Amino acid sequence: MTASAPSDWHARPHDEAFTELASSADTGLAEGDAAERLARHGPNRIDAKAGRGPLLRLALQFHQPLIYILIVSGAIAAFLGEWADAGVIFGVVVVNALIGFIQEGRAENALAALARSVASDVTVLRDATRRRIDAVELVPGDVVWLAAGDKVPADLRLFDARALQVTEASLTGESTAVAKHANPIAADSVLADRANMAYAGTLVVAGQAGGLVVATGRATETGRIADLLDATETLVTPLTRAMERFSNFLLVVILGLAALGFAVGSLRGEPLLDMLMAAVALAVGAIPEGLPAAITVTLAIGVARMAKRRAIIRRLPAVETLGSTTVICSDKTGTLTENQMTVRALVAGGQHFAVDGDGYAPEGAVTLDGQPAAVAGPLRDLLVIGVLCNDAGLAQKDCAWTITGDPTEAALLVAARKAGLDEQQLRADSPRVDEIAFDSARQYMASLHRLDGQPVALVKGALEAILPRCSSQLGPDGEPVAIDMDAVDAQARALASDGLRVLAFARAEVAGERLDESALASGLCLVGLQAMLDPPRQAALRAIQACAAAGVAVKMITGDHAETALAIARKLGLAGPTSRAVTGRELAAMDDAALQVTVGEVSVFARVEPEQKLRLVQALQARGEVVAMTGDGVNDAPALKAADIGVAMGAGGTEVAKDAAAMVLTDDNFATIEAAIEEGRGVYDNLVKFIIWTLPTNFGEGLVILFAVLAGVTLPITPLQILWINMTTAVLLGMALAFEPIQRDVMGRPPRAPGAAILDAVLIRRIVLVGVLLLVASFGLFLRWRGLGASLEEARTVAVNVFVAGEIAYLFNCRNLRGPFWCCGWWSNPWFWGGIGAMVALQALFTYLPAMNRVFASAPIGPMAWLEIGAAALATALVVGMEKRLGRGRGV
Repeated sequence: MTASAPSDWHARPHDEAFTELASSADTGLAEGDAAERLARHGPNRIDAKAGRGPLLRLALQFHQPLIYILIVSGAIAAFLGEWADAGVIFGVVVVNALIGFIQEGRAENALAALARSVASDVTVLRDATRRRIDAVELVPGDVVWLAAGDKVPADLRLFDARALQVTEASLTGESTAVAKHANPIAADSVLADRANMAYAGTLVVAGQAGGLVVATGRATETGRIADLLDATETLVTPLTRAMERFSNFLLVVILGLAALGFAVGSLRGEPLLDMLMAAVALAVGAIPEGLPAAITVTLAIGVARMAKRRAIIRRLPAVETLGSTTVICSDKTGTLTENQMTVRALVAGGQHFAVDGDGYAPEGAVTLDGQPAAVAGPLRDLLVIGVLCNDAGLAQKDCAWTITGDPTEAALLVAARKAGLDEQQLRADSPRVDEIAFDSARQYMASLHRLDGQPVALVKGALEAILPRCSSQLGPDGEPVAIDMDAVDAQARALASDGLRVLAFARAEVAGERLDESALASGLCLVGLQAMLDPPRQAALRAIQACAAAGVAVKMITGDHAETALAIARKLGLAGPTSRAVTGRELAAMDDAALQVTVGEVSVFARVEPEQKLRLVQALQARGEVVAMTGDGVNDAPALKAADIGVAMGAGGTEVAKDAAAMVLTDDNFATIEAAIEEGRGVYDNLVKFIIWTLPTNFGEGLVILFAVLAGVTLPITPLQILWINMTTAVLLGMALAFEPIQRDVMGRPPRAPGAAILDAVLIRRIVLVGVLLLVASFGLFLRWRGLGASLEEARTVAVNVFVAGEIAYLFNCRNLRGPFWCCGWWSNPWFWGGIGAMVALQALFTYLPAMNRVFASAPIGPMAWLEIGAAALATALVVGMEKRLGRGRGV
């Protein structure tokens, strides 16, 4: 159990909130009252729902139509006393079940990660005394005190906020720290705009605050995300859906053929037990026993390949899902952007300067008209104010640059370093004497320093807060001149229209050693402007272009402001000059039908809340899209789980996002998704190659048994021999196709249609053709050698070797479904040649080793039989090659 559900606490005065929760800002709750509330509401944590146990997961591995047929066939074989056949059949069933069980063995930890995202201990006011307690013990009505570096332990209505700034990117997607205050705000404000609330799991980066606990556990905004995760079903993948349809089709065909053979044989007066065994042989022959293992191995190989390209797959089917993805829904902050505020432009002394380089590494330069700028006069004064009127820190650790404090302030330090200024030296030369901390109500910060022996106030803040206080500005020569308010405002608007966040910097000489707000009300001298943004990743730009060429649409879904999101989208090529961004407020007003239309037309969605991200993903899926959702925050987790494939950021992402996703990018690079899509398409190609290779054998084996029954002759191959063919060739020959290299044109094709069948008419025709060729060759040579006086064992050995040789010959044709196999390169897949060599050796043992002869009822055969077997295999390869050539252009 948890606290009372979140309400419109942000719209109420904090005094009213205290009254409703029967608490006091001066004394907090009494310990007895807190204990009673804890018993009523439960601990402040998010408990994970129990998952499926191992026994149930194992039992569900047998819940497949084709497995039912094998189990029944094994039972019939055992009933008839064919213990070797029954043992092999049941062995195949158990192996397939174990593979699936191991594949699903990793339990999801998303809710456990949500619990870990809440602070472990907290400063609370109880019985008028501050004390540290475990955050699990918090209850509605508790008074909590926060300081920089604290993780917010529950949802709080702030009643005392002093220069408080909170990073909420993991919850709302807002890329910069949010300034907080204690005043009521509009009831219809979206989550990201509720500046008088602090939410569980977010991080305090500056200032101090007191807050009233209004929600704990599942009743918090983080808890609501947990509820969304609980309610969100993990979707089956396109491959899973296609294989289910494919298996059901095979089930009908196999049962139909087995029933036909049994009925015809029985009507002809054949013994019922013989017909039961023939039906078992037909069913076993027609079932592709090696297919489940082949799918798992092919996907596992894809996992290994993707890991080398910095994409970690947490669920095997996700490998193939990437190959069929039609839409990528991407978070902005940290995914398409660097998640590192960067100063890009400076305005000082009437000149515009550019700043090169991205992120917190001080690599780059300040330039004027493309040339390195002289760091002097107004430009230097502007950068110095950015360093001194600043509480952030910048340091290099393990070859990486890290910051402490607010990312916006850190960006100012980086800009100064790029200009050759050392913030530590500047701070040592001009130590801070006094300060006025930033407050969201006044929208500026000021610090007092002695510069050239004179007390000088340095001020930075929002343009609308600084500009009205200025009576002059620095001219090109560094001397104050009359300020042109309209010109400055126009410069700021031009920068803002490019998605940049603009800060104004000013100074004033003051008297005394103390700063007073009244002394800064007027008479300031504007030094200049600094404009910054969270820059787009250049690799993401290239990846988006590659996705467009591959027919994969990209949509930005972010909690950031619409103007910022649209500006970044334009830089990335996701939006044009006239494109618009749809906000969360607009989404909330749309019904499902209108939303489905909108998601097809719009590429940028801003100020979006967690449940709206989930709704957007579901709307795209309702349009028939296969959706990949990328994200790194707690707010992304429900959508990551609901998407056909969730993609989390490994380095900068939260544990909640990683555990809800099917794939994790170790480099947090959107470009890695492009590589993963390429691998996914290659995996699907190789799966189709295996299926198109294995089914003709099963089809041919089934036809051989059926024709033998219809003709009233002895079965040319036994069920045990069929299982030998299917399992050995699947492992040694078919598995080699899983290692085929990706074809060069794979990213030049459009995504596979979500509802498309695994096999089209051309491939079905090829399966029938090869199956008939194997039927004719095996049945024909079986009858021929029986007519020449060969024993039943010898004739059956010929028939078995015809199937194996035919599969080897056909394997060459399956390396490339569109053209000749040599287009793939003769030696590009060493597993191909190794598998053929091993299969030839194994068939020699099957044919000539006495122990194998006893187990499988085989017998040695002579050179003439091998010549005829080789000729049949060569004929199969040539006929299929001709069919491919005639059908080229209509193939896969």
